[in-house]
Formats: sequence, C-alpha cells, structure tokens
Amino acid sequence: MATSPARKSRLSPITRRRLRIFRGNRRAWISFWCFLALFTLSLGAELIANDKPLVMHYQGHWYAPLLVDYPETEFGGFLPTTADYRDPFVAEEIEAHGWMLWPPIPFAFDTLDQQLSHPAPSPPDARHWLGTDDQGRDVLARVIYGFRLSVLFALALTVGSLLLGVLFGGIQGYFGGKVDLIGQRLSEIWSGLPMLFLLIILASLVEPNIWWLLGIMLLFSWLGLVDIVRAEFLRARNLEYVRAARAMGLPPHLIMWRHVLPNAMVATLTFIPFLFTGAITTLTALDFLGFGLPPGSPSLGELVAQGKNNLQAPWLGITAFVSLSLMLSLLVFIGEGLRDAFDPRHIEHAERAQVPIPQSEAPPHDPAAEREHVDER
Repeated sequence: MATSPARKSRLSPITRRRLRIFRGNRRAWISFWCFLALFTLSLGAELIANDKPLVMHYQGHWYAPLLVDYPETEFGGFLPTTADYRDPFVAEEIEAHGWMLWPPIPFAFDTLDQQLSHPAPSPPDARHWLGTDDQGRDVLARVIYGFRLSVLFALALTVGSLLLGVLFGGIQGYFGGKVDLIGQRLSEIWSGLPMLFLLIILASLVEPNIWWLLGIMLLFSWLGLVDIVRAEFLRARNLEYVRAARAMGLPPHLIMWRHVLPNAMVATLTFIPFLFTGAITTLTALDFLGFGLPPGSPSLGELVAQGKNNLQAPWLGITAFVSLSLMLSLLVFIGEGLRDAFDPRHIEHAERAQVPIPQSEAPPHDPAAEREHVDER
C-alpha cells in the first residue's frame, strides 16, 4: 500500500520550511557541518592523539593498551607499574617480539616529550606538527583535547541554563502579578552580583575542578534566558487557546508544557548558540587568568596564556588564535542561520522570493478558483 507524503514525514510544514531556510543559508549550513565534523573527531581524541598504542601484538597475544592497563612485567620489564610504551627498553622488547600500532599523534595532552630536538617550547617539526609548549607537551594534542573539553563544558552549561531559564521565566510569565514582580526583583539582584569576582574568591578557598566551575557558572548563566521566556509566556497566557484550556480545567503545568512552551521555545532556540559561545569565551577567559580548570588540563585559555608568556614562540599564540576564532566563528554563523530560520519575517521573505515548496506543502490545484480569477481580470 502506498504511503502518502504527509505520513512519510513527521515534521510539520513550518518545521520543514525552517529547515529549508537554514539549508538555504550556505554560510550557516557549511559551518554546521564543519563544526559537527570537528566535534566528532574530537570525541575520538584518544584514537587520534595518545601516548599508548591503539593495538599491540606481542609473543602471539593481542593487547589493547587503550582499554586495559598492562604492567611492565608483562613485556619483560622489572616494575609492576603500568607499562610506559615510550620507554626505549619496553619499546625495543615489544618490537623484537611483535608490533605496535600507534595513533597519528603519539602524544597525549599531558605527555612530556623528553627527546626534543630544541629546548621547550620547540618549533613545529615532523615530530610535533604544531610544536610544543613551554613544558614539552604537544600543542596539537592539547588543542584537540581542549576543543572537546570546551564544547562539552559549554554544552552542559547551555543545557542547564536552558532548563533553569525556561523554568523560572515560564513561571513568572504565566502566573504574572506578584509572582512576576518578586521574580523580576530577585533576578535583578542576582544578576547584579559580579560572577568573575565570586569565581576568583571561591577559587582561592577551594580547589577548582570542572564540576565546581560548571556549578558556579550555572548559577548566573541562566539569567539571560529568563527575560526572553518570560516575555513569550506573558504574550501567550492571554491567547484564546490558552484561555480555552484553562476553562476546560487543565492544570497550569500541563497548559504551560503543552500549549505555551512550544511557542516560547522558538525565540529561546535562537538564543542558544550565542549562549554556547558565551560559555566557551568565559571558560577561556578564566583559564587565561588562572582561575579556571585545574593545572595541566587541556585548556585553550591556558594555551593563550602560554602564547602571551612566550612571545619568542609565535606558534603558540597563532595556534590559540586560530583555534578559538575558528570555533567561535562557526558557532556564530550557525546561530545566525538559526535566528533567520526561526524569524517569521525571514520566512515571509523566503516565500515572497519563491523558495521551492515541497509538493506535500503546496496548496491543491483548484480549477474553479483559477477560472474565477480569470473572469475577475
């Protein structure tokens, strides 16, 4: 039995139209796929840059050093500690009785290279494609791991901010009155607190880590979404379909979830990419000042600080600049594409410009209406 086009696609016509407008923005569409490719590669950072072999064959047995920590005694060593596969003795023993498959970059983000041809920071060469920092660590490996850490941190912060911003903004906008008034005053007081100074003070009291930093930034990052969600809920709370749902006895939380929130999310989604870039910028700034991630973490902000402290090694500053500018530019272009796709004015402009409409969205052909139009002329 043939399936109708409407049943093939579960997306609504307005959603398909938004996707078509987003794809029509070449800069946003190309940026989306470039960022997705870079993020996908960074998720497999251990397979690209690591100081352990991907797979190994020794004396007729297979080993997976990435998954299992083998003692040095397993390969003819004398110490029961985890084997160092870069140690000349261990490497020669394994190569004499088997082989090792190394990743393209045989260095992790915290690997100290003791066999540099130049004093650290060493310039780019065949061994270190982007050189090393002032501690002898591979710069390219730290960029890959730092890119992944920055994106995952910003993603977690954005999701948490979205949940809190929609929750508090929706409550203020839907109930209004004293709830809205008290909520606005509390938001103004809370937003007036200096987040950077609080982070600096807390960093001097406790040892910062990724979760502690995420929790502190989450206390302030959701404030930017409250006003947007609140305005959308205030506008929709008096619409006819919301009044009808309220008259039918539907509880407030179901009205907010089913009827008001989908409309409020249109404006909220356009703000997410810029919240994402703000999270990355804030993390980079804190790491640059030394109040961010713990020392030794793969941080792009720490790479910026090394570029400032080692002006005689320009590859450090250039690498940090190119990495951050590329990441933030791609995110900004994606955000602009989403803003245009969800903006009703751009949808109307695209329709006037005769953007191709799928057959399932085109209005049915009416010969009678066409004859009436000819008669009127």
